[in-house]
Amino acid sequence: MYKLLIRPILFWFDPEEVHYFTFKWIRILNLIPGFSWLCKSLYTVDDKRLEREVFGLKFKNPVGLAAGFDKDAKLYNELSNFGFGFIEIGTVTPKPQEGNSKKRLFRLREDSAIINRMGFNNGGVAAAVERLKKNSGVLIGGNIGKNKVTPNEEATSDYEICFDALYDVVDYFVVNVSSPNTPNLRALQDKEPLTELLQTLQNKNETKPRAKPILLKIAPDLTNEQLLDIIDIVATTKIAGVIATNTTISRDGLQSPNQNETGGLSGKPLTKRATDVIRFLSEQSNKAFPIIGVGGIHTAEDAIEKLEAGASLVQLYTGFIYEGPALVKAINKKILARL
Repeated sequence: MYKLLIRPILFWFDPEEVHYFTFKWIRILNLIPGFSWLCKSLYTVDDKRLEREVFGLKFKNPVGLAAGFDKDAKLYNELSNFGFGFIEIGTVTPKPQEGNSKKRLFRLREDSAIINRMGFNNGGVAAAVERLKKNSGVLIGGNIGKNKVTPNEEATSDYEICFDALYDVVDYFVVNVSSPNTPNLRALQDKEPLTELLQTLQNKNETKPRAKPILLKIAPDLTNEQLLDIIDIVATTKIAGVIATNTTISRDGLQSPNQNETGGLSGKPLTKRATDVIRFLSEQSNKAFPIIGVGGIHTAEDAIEKLEAGASLVQLYTGFIYEGPALVKAINKKILARL
């Protein structure tokens, strides 16, 4: 029903406005008695065989919602009714910020893709913390970044602020230095500054009552040499794992007329590259750390490919928008069918 009826209507309108409109109606519908139950019954696959224990956490299934969809932790409880095993909120920054000027979100229909240049628009970490205190039992990842006005030399402080604020209300952390939409942010992926940033967070983590997993989200545009650096950095800092991958700045092979919009590209064009990065990290590290695979998952087969390439878990974003919530169920069913 989603692809035949709902999606064609939604795709008539501006994608950012549709996002907020959809959020509003998901929230309203979940206030209707019985709707949450109906949603869960339609999309959730309850089976102990889907459970995964990864970096010390138990996931009820390996399919999560990637960061960027529920930036401000406004709808994570309701979104979990679509069958996700975990939800990643953010990217959040220490201070609220508007993000880049509109229009900043573009559908590439011919490519089943999206270009965004949102720029970490969010209401600030303190507001997200208050909403996360109302968690009904959803496993939550906290994706953290720096404010646009913060120079890279002071970026570590921004990540520390977010880490401290979210520590009590998230299950794991994701350090985002790979978005192409904040000026100079990707420079923090260089080996020296990235090692320093992650080690600082790990040192802080060790002072907490219980250390929580810290993951690094990387760009798909890194060279093999840079990916080898990532493997070394994970070994040096002993962070819990890697999320591969963020959006790409590549525009190779696109068909859509608006393909040259500035921003990060997600969706089907990223499928192969994201899987290749996962496989490279897994093989070159000898499976030394868990990987969450994300990028271009539009079918159950796409998810299986990432799991077979070395991912322990997968996340959806653009595929969820194009294919609808039935994709979550389809992936979990496919996983069970292969056991």
